[in-house]
Amino acid sequence: MNTATKLSGFALGLAAVFGTAYGVGHLAGPVAPAAETRHDATEPGHDSTASGHGDAHAGADATAHLPGGLLVSDRGYTLQPVTAPAGEFAFRITGPDGRPVTRFDVAHDKRMHLIVARRDLSGFRHVHPELAADGTWRVASPLAGPGVWRAFADFTPTGGEPLTLGVDVTVPGALAEQPLPAPATSTTVDGYTVTLAGTPQPGRSSRLTLTVSRDGQPVTDLQPYLGAYGHLVALRQGDLAYLHVHPEGAPGDGRTPAGPAVTFSAEVPSAGTYRLYLDFRHGDAVHTAEFTVVAGDVPPPAAPTTTTAPTPEADHGTPGHGHN
Repeated sequence: MNTATKLSGFALGLAAVFGTAYGVGHLAGPVAPAAETRHDATEPGHDSTASGHGDAHAGADATAHLPGGLLVSDRGYTLQPVTAPAGEFAFRITGPDGRPVTRFDVAHDKRMHLIVARRDLSGFRHVHPELAADGTWRVASPLAGPGVWRAFADFTPTGGEPLTLGVDVTVPGALAEQPLPAPATSTTVDGYTVTLAGTPQPGRSSRLTLTVSRDGQPVTDLQPYLGAYGHLVALRQGDLAYLHVHPEGAPGDGRTPAGPAVTFSAEVPSAGTYRLYLDFRHGDAVHTAEFTVVAGDVPPPAAPTTTTAPTPEADHGTPGHGHN
């Protein structure tokens, strides 16, 4: 049976922000979840010619202070999941004129970065969809199993500013929320051991160095991935506030070694528990190492709960996925 997904259509809390400065990422926003915000193209009374914004200038002024990824619509652009064949995720970005956008600038080697994370942080994927002539982005579905997922689209429309839009997508079925692994300075993935030196400090830039080894030997021939030797994403537990940074230096600059250490400068805005995801490429494959870290003083996490994700109504189409 095909897994169906359902667009939630509103932000459950503060979502993601993509750092635009190479080498340093900044994460903004309060610790407490923001009020629910709905900018849904299917909402009753939605004006499709204005992408749900009404007065575009007024909307831009009202949301200028918000982090990216909190809104499904921002500055006249809207993220719209669309029905797709089983096993595929598809969406469009519509512009201020209500039409699908078909021209995007390249950033970090790609025109579109799609990040998905389950809200209990037990799932994470960073993928790169392909753009069709009609403005539809398609990719093999990165939504692995039941749960509420946050999907972030990071892009720059040609002639516009960089944007990160986010939507909640539900994969129905029985699920049990997974507690975060305890904080640690070492983890393993695909036969690699990755160690972390440094701790993020609320309100100021911190150096985080991740060192990769395999079979007890340092890896000194990391391969470039999206123009860097590593990519680091941090998600704050609870509201999924999002930080994406790239490492110091660049492949081929004559001074940056290809491992084993990859160093980032990252700034988190508040105390909290964060999940770090390091993407690195070696052996012609991309690997993702995950860590839990704590910045500042935070209360202990709540106990996990078991629940069932809702099943989409049978008479409604399912954004992002198809049906049998």
